[in-house]
Amino acid sequence: MSPTEVVVTGLGATTPLGGDVATTWSALLEGRSGITALPEDWHDTLPVHFAGQAAVDPKEKLPRQRLRRLDRTQQFALIAAHEAWEDAGAPEVDPLRLGAVVSSGIGGILTILEQYDTFRERGWQRVSPFTVPMLMPNSPAAAVALEFTARAGAHAPVSACASSAEAIADAIGMIRSGRADVVIAGGTEAAIHPLNIASFASMRALSTRNDDPQHASRPWDADRDGFVMGEGAGIVVLESAEHARARGARVYAVAAGTGYSNDAFDIVQPDPEGSGQARAITMALSDADLKPSDIAHVNAHATSTPAGDVGETVAIRAALGDAAADEVAVTSTKSMTGHLLGGAGAVESIATVLTLHEGRIPPTINIENLDPAVRVDIVRDKPRDLPADAVAALNESFGFGGHNIALAFRRV
Repeated sequence: MSPTEVVVTGLGATTPLGGDVATTWSALLEGRSGITALPEDWHDTLPVHFAGQAAVDPKEKLPRQRLRRLDRTQQFALIAAHEAWEDAGAPEVDPLRLGAVVSSGIGGILTILEQYDTFRERGWQRVSPFTVPMLMPNSPAAAVALEFTARAGAHAPVSACASSAEAIADAIGMIRSGRADVVIAGGTEAAIHPLNIASFASMRALSTRNDDPQHASRPWDADRDGFVMGEGAGIVVLESAEHARARGARVYAVAAGTGYSNDAFDIVQPDPEGSGQARAITMALSDADLKPSDIAHVNAHATSTPAGDVGETVAIRAALGDAAADEVAVTSTKSMTGHLLGGAGAVESIATVLTLHEGRIPPTINIENLDPAVRVDIVRDKPRDLPADAVAALNESFGFGGHNIALAFRRV
C-alpha cells in the first residue's frame, strides 16, 4: 500500500441531468431520466432519434469568443473543472506541483467533421486555424492545464469508455509517486453527431426505442436492446492527504485503490466470463488494502447492452466471492444519464464518492423484468441508504479494446 494517501476534495460535472454536480446528483436520487429526443430535422435519416444531451449548453457558461476556439469536449471539461476547483476551495498550490489528467474516448470528433465539411464546401482558406488544437485527443487535458497553470504534467489516457476512470487512476498514481500534490482529473465527451450515431447503430450497439426514449437505457432488464449515447464531463480534484490537511480542506472520500487489466478477447465484445474485469477489481482491492467484505456498493459500468451487463455481474461475484457479493448493493447510473463514453467513468466516480459521503445509493431505473442471469443485488427504482458501517465502494469502467479499470473509494 502506498504511504501517500490520496483524497477527493473537489467535484465538478455537466451531464444530461444537470449543469453541475448538485443538480445531477439530485436527479440521480430522484431516478429521473436525462434522455431526450433529438431535433426532428437532425435525426430524419437515422435509426435512433434520441440521446442524453447536455442539460445546460456550454453557450450558457462560456463567453462566445472562447467557444470559437474550443471543441465541445474542451468546453465541457473546462466547465466541470472550474466547478471542481471552486468546490475544492481553489487550493493554493505551486504550479510545478499541480497536474492535469483529462481524457476523452473519441476526442474532438465534432471539430473534425465540421471542419471537413467547411473544407469541402468552402475551401481550405475557411478552415479554422484552431482545428488541430481542437481535434487532438489531448485537447481537454491541454485546455485544463492551461486554464489552471498545471505544470507538473498534463496527460490524456485514451481507453474508449474506460478513459476517464483511467485518468483518475493515473492521477492517483501521479500523486503517490510524488510528481504532484494536487491533480485535476476526469473525462469528457461530445460525440452526439449523425455519423457517430449511425456508426454505433450499424454495430447494433444502440437502443432503438424511439417511441419511448426515457425508458431506453435499461441496464440488466431482460428486454434491453443497447445503450444510449450521452455527452458531458466529470472532473475531480485529487490531492495528497497531507496537502489537504495542511490547508484544512473538506474531504469527500479517500481515492484508495486502482486496478487495470485487459481482456485481450475481442475489439468490441467483453469476455463473457468477466475474468479481466474481475482481475481489475481484485487489483483495486489489493491496492487499497481492502477486503471483499469491505465493499458495500458498486457503481457498475452496466451500459444496457445484452452482452455486457450480465458479464459484469459475473465478474463482481468472481472478484468478491459469493458471500461478499450477496451483500453488495449494485447500481447503474447510466440508466439515467445514458453512456457518456469517455466521460462516463468520471461522472460515475463522482456518484460513487457522493454515495459514500452522503450515504445514499442512486437507483437503477427502467428495470421492468430483471434478467434472470443477474445474481447480484440491484438497487432498483428508488434510492437506498448506504449501511452506516459501510467502509468502501467501487466504480467500474470498461471500454472497447478490452480495457478494464476499477477504482476503490474509501469512506472518510
